[in-house]
Amino acid sequence: MATAPRPDAHCDGSVIDVRRVVCPGSFDPVTNGHLDVITRAANLHDEVVVAVFRNSNKTPLFSIDERVELLQAATSKIPNVRVDRFEGLIVDYCKANDITAIVKGLRAVTDFDYEMQMAQMNYNQAGVETLFVITNPLWAFLSSSLVKDFAKFGGDVSGLVPEVVLERLAGRLIAD
Repeated sequence: MATAPRPDAHCDGSVIDVRRVVCPGSFDPVTNGHLDVITRAANLHDEVVVAVFRNSNKTPLFSIDERVELLQAATSKIPNVRVDRFEGLIVDYCKANDITAIVKGLRAVTDFDYEMQMAQMNYNQAGVETLFVITNPLWAFLSSSLVKDFAKFGGDVSGLVPEVVLERLAGRLIAD
């Protein structure tokens, strides 16, 4: 009985180099700006891992499990995206998961200064590349913190976050 060819192999049996990248972030909550970067990365690479981490400098509104769940729902129609979680250094996560590049969205020059330093450190320490995606101007003002603050005081954030996040955000802020 013949076996099916590996999905990562050419017809001659040689292995295809899967282009896997990671989009790391705290995603508390995921916004339409995040989804734009994730979708654009997915259009350019074989696999995109959205890696949710705990930012020790912030008190999250949603737990890591909730953020993973929300991202899975928000990206469910993008077949080459998977969601995972991590703690520690992103370069260690990359090494453990055979990922050669990090994809980051840039909204403004202030983002670039910080992200460039991180990119240089990641490359210096582990040889992991960073690819920058310039944010769509529709989302250049958008951040998770801004969404939470605006929603907390009754502002309308529909159109800024996926529907699943909007529902959970309303429930969380009413409950608190």
